[in-house]
Order: sequence, then structure tokens, then C-alpha cells
Amino acid sequence: MIAEGLVAAGARVYVTARTPADVEETAAALGCHGIVADLGNSEGIAAVATALSGESRLDILVNNAGTVWLAPIEQFPREGFAHVLDLNVSAPFMLVQALLPLLRASARPDDPARVINIASIGAFRAGGWDNFSNSPSKAALISLTQHLGARLAGENISVNAIAPGLFPSRLTDATVPLDDPAVCAAVASPLGNRVGTAEDIAGAVIYLASRAGAWLTGITLPVSGGRATID
Repeated sequence: MIAEGLVAAGARVYVTARTPADVEETAAALGCHGIVADLGNSEGIAAVATALSGESRLDILVNNAGTVWLAPIEQFPREGFAHVLDLNVSAPFMLVQALLPLLRASARPDDPARVINIASIGAFRAGGWDNFSNSPSKAALISLTQHLGARLAGENISVNAIAPGLFPSRLTDATVPLDDPAVCAAVASPLGNRVGTAEDIAGAVIYLASRAGAWLTGITLPVSGGRATID
């Protein structure tokens, strides 16, 4: 959804995924470039940096890769924290680190380079699922957003986050049965009993990436129909 919105807005976009088939299918469907990379390890981070080495600058970095681990509290393994924290927190930092020269090349006093981290409203309120490492990881990503924002503001690089509510994806398809009325009621928001749409999330990213968002850094924008902000 985010990549499609950025392509429509005129950006030259690169997307990443672990499997070549996913990358090829998405890149062909959206008319963008693809990078095969597992961002959960150093080799994947290096693959992204290598793929972008022919670019003279990087205007926008959207850190959207993420994962979740579901298990009852009695069986939740230590690996369930290590795996989730590595992809949801360490990978965004390592990508910023690896791509910092390209971000610096784009940075301007009146138009910063943009880093946009995709967190979750789970950082603010616990959900009803046994995903004990996901919410802490998203809270850590928001803290990392503030830390990087403070560190990089002097270099004209802004770092902001978006905390989405529930959006359809392969991850939510596997973990959230939206055909269950009880689940639908549990995720209902003050602005209606629905999940987020492409326009909702792409519009938020484009706002932060556009001139309209040029004077923002270190913020987290909830995109959840009010679920993160209204009881």
C-alpha cells in the first residue's frame, strides 16, 4: 500500500522482500524496482545498500519490515523476543546506518531527507493476542525514532513514525480472523468498524515525506481511526 502510494506520487521506489517471487511480482505490479533481501540479518542489510549504490541520494526511507510471534504465555520462548526485536528494532537502525551517506546527500535545510518508521498502536495499548514481544518492539521503535530524530536533526534528516491500527496484510490474514464478528467488534474504532485502507496509510506516509511534513521530526502519527487515542 505504501509503495503503491509513493509510486503514484511520482517517486522512484525500491521494495524489498525475502523471496524473489514476491519481489518480482510486486515490482512488476507497481512499476518499481525490487531488492531481494532478508532484513533480519547483516547480509540483507548489505544487499539493500549494494542495490542502492548506483543512486546519488535517498530522499525517503520507509522501515516497514516486521514480524510477530504468537504463543501462550506459558510456552513463549526467548527466541520469540530475539527474533521479533531483531527485525522490528535492530533492522531499521541498521538500514539507517547503512544508508546514511545517501540520506545525507539528499538532506537540505528546507527539505530534509526522511526516515519513516512503521510502528503500531500496539506500542500504546495491549491487544488481545499472545504476541508478547510485538508491542514492546513497537514501543522500542518509537523510542528509536525519537533518538534518531534528535541525533540526525542537525544533519537535516527527519525521523518520524506512523503507528497504524489494523490493516489487511498477509501477516494479519494469518493472525487476525476478520471474518469473526467478535474479532471485528474487538478492533472497532471510534471512526467505524473497519480496517485501514491503502489511502489511509499511503496518505500518512506521503504527508510525512512531502513538503507539508518538512518541519516534523521525532513524532509518532497514529493512523487507527482513533483507536490509539480515544477510549
